[in-house]
Amino acid sequence: MLTRLLRTHLRPYRAPLAAVVVLQLVGTIASLYLPSLNAEIIDRGIAAGDTGLIMRLGGLMLLISLVQVACSIAAVHHGARTATGLGAQVRASVFHRVGEFSTQEVARFGAPSLITRCTNDVQQVQMLVLTSCTMLVAAPIMCVGGIVMALREDPGLSWLVAVSVPVLAGAIGVIVVRMVPRFRRMQSMIDEVNRVLREQIGGIRVVRAFVREPLETARFGKANADLTAVATSAGRLQALIFPVVLLVLNVSSVAVLWFGGLRVDAGLMQIGALTAFLAYLLQILIAVMMATFIAMMIPRAAVCAERIVEVLDTQSSIVLAAAPVTPSRRDGLLVFDRVGFRYPGADAPVLHEVSFAARPGTTTAVVGSTGSGKTTLLSLVPRLADVTAGSLSIDGVDVRELDAQELVGRIGYVPQRPYLFSGTVASNLRHGRPGATDDELWSALEVAQAAGFVRAMPGGLEAAVAQGGTNLSGGQRQRLAIARALVRRPEIYLFDDSFSALDVATDARLRAALAPVTERATVVIVAQRISTVTEADAIVVLDGGTIVGLGTHDELLATCPTYAEIVESQLSPAEAA
Repeated sequence: MLTRLLRTHLRPYRAPLAAVVVLQLVGTIASLYLPSLNAEIIDRGIAAGDTGLIMRLGGLMLLISLVQVACSIAAVHHGARTATGLGAQVRASVFHRVGEFSTQEVARFGAPSLITRCTNDVQQVQMLVLTSCTMLVAAPIMCVGGIVMALREDPGLSWLVAVSVPVLAGAIGVIVVRMVPRFRRMQSMIDEVNRVLREQIGGIRVVRAFVREPLETARFGKANADLTAVATSAGRLQALIFPVVLLVLNVSSVAVLWFGGLRVDAGLMQIGALTAFLAYLLQILIAVMMATFIAMMIPRAAVCAERIVEVLDTQSSIVLAAAPVTPSRRDGLLVFDRVGFRYPGADAPVLHEVSFAARPGTTTAVVGSTGSGKTTLLSLVPRLADVTAGSLSIDGVDVRELDAQELVGRIGYVPQRPYLFSGTVASNLRHGRPGATDDELWSALEVAQAAGFVRAMPGGLEAAVAQGGTNLSGGQRQRLAIARALVRRPEIYLFDDSFSALDVATDARLRAALAPVTERATVVIVAQRISTVTEADAIVVLDGGTIVGLGTHDELLATCPTYAEIVESQLSPAEAA
């Protein structure tokens, strides 16, 4: 998965990657040439007292060092730009894919996991690319070149290279293999910590209201402790790597000096050659250490890449029409024809054989007990989920055949839980229509009974709105969400229990002001409060996902026991009449 992800997203960066390889090649060759020059200075310059040779070779070493430094800086620059570009590209791909998901896919992954995959997981892959550009390219060149140059200096000590390199590589390999499962568990633990923390921050009022701080603290403590335990276990293994590397390096250095000294004493080797051989051996082992450092990062990056690719490979259950159809008219006629919906893996459908029509210029209400499928029914219109049986059409065209932009452009949807984005009141209202004027915003606020509190806010339309609208009350958020839908001026209005947080008086005023604005539009209202729907032109009564009543308030009181029971639970006989 890691190879596939890198191969796909690194294609635009072939030129910078080629530059990195060339620069690292030149820089590594330069670093490999320096010990040989140093050996010549010792054997031919210092031993013979030739100051001129020392100065010439020293100047050459200085020039080569400058080339090495310049190449290293340029390689790191290109590598950093490549890694940063890769990270931005992968994050954009994940974000775009998540944006295409329906509620089913989002629920399957979970918001905390999707956030982790788009941030932490991408960062791990990005760091691997950056480190590879700066180390992985140079490591094999330095290792192979160091072996060649060491054998060139003295083949008699080559057995030390043949022993040191496999010992170091084998020891590191054993550690890395044991680290892989721990890194995989660690990413899952990070998801869990994010999930618990997100729940606690989102539900902090509930936690405090029920005095559950100790329980939630313990729950977070357990998730944190599990992550700490796995991270500590992986950290212990990771901490073993550098002592092992240093041990092999030091033992190898002592062995070179010991056996090399014996060869120098026997006249089989010069002191300069011994110094150069020691430098080359250290370069070889450092190259192995750099490769090891990359090997430490690859397991975690591979796990992260698997999680990223899992998101990118997941296709949304909402499939866009290959050849979108444009309706011949724009009336807003909404028809449910034997609509059924079943969640994946569910034993029973949520909706079954639902058939009714919501016509332009009328208000259709949907009522029923909790869990009867009211919200699910409304979510099928903007294709937050797709019907699994029957058809749902707008102006005679199935919503699955409509262009996505055409569909959402004709709908003003106010969800059951209104959500406001961080910004201002104006930016939230213009979310539905960016080109709306201030006068149009105020007009929508007047209808939604929100103009009063918006004028009282510092800045009016430019008043700050916190993420999720947490600096506003529930009723204020609902009224702003209604105003946002009104700014759009669509053909179809969908109100999913959008008046529940309003008091009865405000609810009545809002519906009275809403009537002239939506007189030519199709209005569908899901409501728990019976007083909200008594004036509707048609009321659909759902029970267990099936329509058990359809008609006006008076008709249903006489013919539908389920509706009569709901009315009796909320209104007195006189109010019901």
